[in-house]
Amino acid sequence: MKRRQVLQTLGSAVLGFPFAGRLAAADRKRPDKILFFTRSVLFEHSVVHRQGDELSLAEKALASLARQIDCDVECTKDGRVFDRALDPYAAVVSYTCGRPADLMKPDSRDRSPPLSESGWKNLDAAVREGMPYVAVHPGLWLLPEAGGADCLGHGTQQVARIQVVSPQFPGAEKLGDSFSLLEEWFSLIRFAQDLHVILVQDCAGMNKDAPADRRCYDRPPFPSTWARMHGKGRVFYTSLGHREDVWSNQIFEQILRGGLSWALGRVDADITPNIAQVAPQANAFPKT
Repeated sequence: MKRRQVLQTLGSAVLGFPFAGRLAAADRKRPDKILFFTRSVLFEHSVVHRQGDELSLAEKALASLARQIDCDVECTKDGRVFDRALDPYAAVVSYTCGRPADLMKPDSRDRSPPLSESGWKNLDAAVREGMPYVAVHPGLWLLPEAGGADCLGHGTQQVARIQVVSPQFPGAEKLGDSFSLLEEWFSLIRFAQDLHVILVQDCAGMNKDAPADRRCYDRPPFPSTWARMHGKGRVFYTSLGHREDVWSNQIFEQILRGGLSWALGRVDADITPNIAQVAPQANAFPKT
């Protein structure tokens, strides 16, 4: 063996793991980039409203949370973003307000360019082929089939009890058996049978005096947060995220960080469908 090769071999042996660590650090790729899409057509939530060019509260919060898992966030309300290749993004997070047909309309609450039909199909195909997808609160409607449920509406903001039915799922480990939170609660319906439900909303203690509250919350327990697959893509949804104080709540941060980490494949989890066991009457509402 030549003298130079001997020195290189000895050097590597002496330096051991620290040397390998420096090589790994030098070769480490840039942080994954997450696309956060927040076009608002039917209603603009305060958490995604921008003042001039300043990012919204939710955009800043997601960027901060993403840094904790070594990710960058690109925030946009421009529907044209889906007309190009989505390869630069590691995941898409949706906080849109409106169904696909609404999001394709030229007018919006935030004066943003619309989503095109081809762009929407591009996104759906990307998720089916493995693009991680996370939807928060009204963002469920961007890809309804991927989301795995629909929304009837909501009543007045009030405190509700949320049962933790998958405590081993990332982000749910420290939530206990249940928690209560003041929020605007979506009444979700038409659930896919393959949901792995993480959180269940218990309406038993909710106020139902107002007609809208009776319409939305006079019902059996139903899923409010879950994980599932859409083709090859990991999909995570939570109905939380309407109120500004929720975005700074440690419970919500844990749930969203855990769901995003799972969707990105940073952590794994058992997502065996469990809706029949943890919310057996969820699809019995509304009564037909």
